[in-house]
Amino acid sequence: MAKFAHDEIVPFKESELTKKDQVADMFNDIAYRYDFLNRFLSAGIDVGWRKKAIKELKSIAPKTVLDVATGTADVALLTEQILKPTEIVGIDISDGMLSFGREKIKAKGLEHTITLLNGDSEHIRFNNDYFDAITVAFGVRNFQDLSKGLREMYRVLKPGGKVVILEFSKPSAAGFKQLYQLYMNYITPSVGNLFSKNKDAYQYLNDSVQAFPEGTHFLNILNDAGFTQTYLKKLSFGICTIYCGSK
Repeated sequence: MAKFAHDEIVPFKESELTKKDQVADMFNDIAYRYDFLNRFLSAGIDVGWRKKAIKELKSIAPKTVLDVATGTADVALLTEQILKPTEIVGIDISDGMLSFGREKIKAKGLEHTITLLNGDSEHIRFNNDYFDAITVAFGVRNFQDLSKGLREMYRVLKPGGKVVILEFSKPSAAGFKQLYQLYMNYITPSVGNLFSKNKDAYQYLNDSVQAFPEGTHFLNILNDAGFTQTYLKKLSFGICTIYCGSK
């Protein structure tokens, strides 16, 4: 399968661990600050991005939803609120993130609707054609093998089902582009280090965004994985993009 530049971007360059293991360790380390830093670094805009992505699924009214790279379950909880499916499964390779997600789910009394499991995008432990919809928010950059992860998501999606992927992208508008680069290159790693004591994690965020195959390139990758009716929507001057595809 094709390899992409961002597949080789890792959080800890000196480590001999695989990308997957490094990403799990990184998120375990910053889990306690993850939600706070998301809101702080995006000035709260990230919540709106997630809501817009989930609303792309309204037309198919899914009853079973898989949230890949669920983290602290932000998307799973918003999906329950917006779409009211009967079953939501969130998978992630970081037990630290999942533990915070489970606390949030318990606080809302949604344990019977949302289940969080330690799980890997490349080996999803569900039968073929199981889910009506699949969501991924800011997770595909972290896949060790992007093509394999997307093909595995395609496998567990029902015919007629839809995938919605939310991912960072790079704005192209003159002026704004330079501001964005300044923010990602200097401010994000510094703030990440200040609050989470882990500058590597937020440097990795920038490095992996820079290397990610965005825009129509990513739509082509979705098509290669089997998805049809693919399209994208840029948000906030192109800082973020919603990608959708059907089976």
